[in-house]
Amino acid sequence: MEENRKKGKLIIFSAPSGAGKTTLVKHVMAHVPDLTFSVSACNRKKRDNETDGKDYYFLTTDEFKEKINKKEFIEWEEVYPDHFYGTLYSEVERKRNRGQHVVFDVDVKGGMSIKKIFGNDALAIFIKPPSVEILKERLLKRATDSKEAIETRMKKAEFELGFEKEFDVTIVNGDLDKAQQETIRVVSKFISE
Repeated sequence: MEENRKKGKLIIFSAPSGAGKTTLVKHVMAHVPDLTFSVSACNRKKRDNETDGKDYYFLTTDEFKEKINKKEFIEWEEVYPDHFYGTLYSEVERKRNRGQHVVFDVDVKGGMSIKKIFGNDALAIFIKPPSVEILKERLLKRATDSKEAIETRMKKAEFELGFEKEFDVTIVNGDLDKAQQETIRVVSKFISE
């Protein structure tokens, strides 16, 4: 490793569930060089299409709580009762020290926590749906949650939309092509500064 290698920056994507955040993250990862994904830890069950260590670090509730007690997380959140998500310091620093720019796909509170810790080394991007109604349609079309879970997500989304002003940049994801182009432009500018 070069002694004078520049430490990587952090790019934080946050949004209410169903706003299209993950779609935009995947697009920017495929089109902007030198980006690496921060893999979050969680204690929920792995879905059939997910891989441990790639999509999330799947921990038991006890393992997650032990890491909380040892202060191994940059941020963690009990997003829903007994559903924990967090970002491990070791994961981020290992990548940053290699000169890689670390991309986060986290909830709104997590995004604000990371931005607060890393300041100007981090760009916080808020992905916003064109409307609450469109957000609900997207959640229903995804068909990954029960009706009750969708209602819970909608209440949380309405709350999270109130934090938009806390972020550096807002991208409205109404027209996917435009949102993708804007995301690439904003991220490329930030990492080149």
